[in-house]
Amino acid sequence: MPFDVHGALLVAVVAGVTALIRFLPFVVFGGGRPTPKFVVYLAGVLPCAIMAMLVVYCLRGVDLLGPTHGLPELLAGAAVVGLHLWKKNTLLSIAVGTALYMVLVQAVFV
Repeated sequence: MPFDVHGALLVAVVAGVTALIRFLPFVVFGGGRPTPKFVVYLAGVLPCAIMAMLVVYCLRGVDLLGPTHGLPELLAGAAVVGLHLWKKNTLLSIAVGTALYMVLVQAVFV
């Protein structure tokens, strides 16, 4: 198989940009200087804002007047919230909620 220069350059550019993105915060905020207040503020509010956007994105297509009336989404969402409040494990909550939703839409609410 001939050597693909274009592919190799593409991989090199992607690797370089990824490394730059990973190391840039250490270069900008490193050196023992205090972290700027706006960065600390963003670190506190962005996780909640991102989760809220994900919830809106996931529920935007729910048809409340359809045959299931949004019940699978409601049950899976309640399972995620309840499991997260109980176990405090985000990955477990999302995985169980996704699995429950898939079972509900493919086997229960057919």
